[in-house]
Amino acid sequence: MTKASLRDVPTAELRGRPALLRADLNVPLEDGRITDDTRIRETLPTLRLLVEAGARVVVLSHLGRPKGRPDPGCSLRPVAERLGELLAARVHFHPELTGPGTRSAVDALAPGEILVLENTRFDPGEEKNDTSLAGALAELADLFVNDAFGAAHRAHASTAALPERVRARGGRAVAGLLMEKELELLGRLLAEPERPFVAILGGAKISGKIDIVQSLLPRVDRLLIGGAMANTFFRALGLDVGASLVEEDRTELARATLEQAGDRLVLPVDCVVADRIEGGAATRIVPRDSVQPGERIGDIGPASRALFETVLRPARTVLWNGPMGVFEQPPFDEGTVAVARAVAGATERGALTVAGGGDSAAAAQAAGVTDRLSHVSTGGGASLEFLAGDPLPGVAALSDR
Repeated sequence: MTKASLRDVPTAELRGRPALLRADLNVPLEDGRITDDTRIRETLPTLRLLVEAGARVVVLSHLGRPKGRPDPGCSLRPVAERLGELLAARVHFHPELTGPGTRSAVDALAPGEILVLENTRFDPGEEKNDTSLAGALAELADLFVNDAFGAAHRAHASTAALPERVRARGGRAVAGLLMEKELELLGRLLAEPERPFVAILGGAKISGKIDIVQSLLPRVDRLLIGGAMANTFFRALGLDVGASLVEEDRTELARATLEQAGDRLVLPVDCVVADRIEGGAATRIVPRDSVQPGERIGDIGPASRALFETVLRPARTVLWNGPMGVFEQPPFDEGTVAVARAVAGATERGALTVAGGGDSAAAAQAAGVTDRLSHVSTGGGASLEFLAGDPLPGVAALSDR
């Protein structure tokens, strides 16, 4: 990794030093209660390193979509309370992001204590990458640690302008332990994958993932395509997909991709179809060339699951991003669960397996295989943009090693 990491900062230099930590604590809330604290737990190693070194830690994060104004339903107060339960450290909460009260709260921190500031998106300058907001935050510390890989593709004040202002004032901006892990593992997929390297892409649209398809094709040995994005490839082959979701304006792109890829690109050979994608809908399994008018493809079929598992069996490196069907709605979840278990099996045979965040993380959890994968990325959009070769503003703004 070319960017500086928190590991590059001597522990002795952290004692008593204020450190701004941008974390991704965007957890789901219901009636003010956290329903899944995974994102909080993911950043605990970075927090523990700072706390045990005696740093005075100031935590920044967004939560939800408050649209640039205070929204009690998006407050980080419950997150601060949960951090206090998970860490052997004093965790304080301050209901503002900037201002004299914030400065006083930071100054009052003792070594090893944590202060969680209010939601960065309560300020309209956050999503505008406002330099005034970034400058006010930069006055709080001369060390910035970005552990929010899931927000690294956003050019926001707390991810892009802030580290630039900290560096301009003579400070350092470094990657946290989670950010470092994400960049190193995803970087290995692009730079030096052990072969065979198999990528699995699913989800709704080819348009949302064409850049990553183009980036991966020269690198992978096989590229498996599932989900509704496979429908556009079916149409490019001249197949009828009934009433299924398809991007008609992308069929030529899909056709060109098929020609470029040759036998490296593997499509489903059968499908689970129904007249409606709903629970309790009557389904049938058909070859991919036998979808009838009015039918909708909701999942890959059993022959496709067996084919994908066969391709995955010898893999030494696996990237998985996106479900194979409408996995949130049984009975259209079986293809995604089968692929998740096949990827877990590859891990157990010694492969490096990475699930690309977002729906893949949810699918891995639903299939009960999260702990059987090498890594589940915390960044859906960020991991896609990184793998497509696009620069991530939250990474580009960090100090070079």
